[in-house]
Amino acid sequence: MFGRALLRALDGDERVEKIHLVPSENSLRVLAEELGISGRNGLVEKLLGHASQKIVQHTENDVGAAIASGSYPSSGMIVLPCSMGTLAGIANGMAGNLIERAADVCLKERRPLILCLRETPFNKIHIRNMGLAADAGATIFPVMPACYAKPVDSEEMAKHFVDRVLAHFGLPQAGAFVWKAE
Repeated sequence: MFGRALLRALDGDERVEKIHLVPSENSLRVLAEELGISGRNGLVEKLLGHASQKIVQHTENDVGAAIASGSYPSSGMIVLPCSMGTLAGIANGMAGNLIERAADVCLKERRPLILCLRETPFNKIHIRNMGLAADAGATIFPVMPACYAKPVDSEEMAKHFVDRVLAHFGLPQAGAFVWKAE
């Protein structure tokens, strides 16, 4: 749900020219279980409800993709959701698949990397890996939906979270909830 909300926001944002989507095999299983969306074919259309000229989909094993190179111009990367396995691979510089390699490129090129962790509770290994990733330059941004905006449903809650992530990434969204002190 959160990944779909992120894609919708980025696809609709005129400031964004291209989006590289790298769904892992595990994320495809989660999509099937949580949203009833199955398969890699036509995934963008299934997630957005329409085709997109901005989104380029890669397999996680395509380590030769453009985003695996530091010479490819990129504004950064958001991993949403980010499993503890993906965090471990990124934090320890494994670069064993396209997600880990593209994240490694962001770190070495000093580009923004936001890791939206989705699993709790954290054990000491998770916490250590969060520290390693943060020390390398990543922003740890756990999926912690807020209720102070009084969302009417889970879709609105996901949109509010994504708005916060994108604001942190430098892409504030029109209509996003902003706290106003009394």
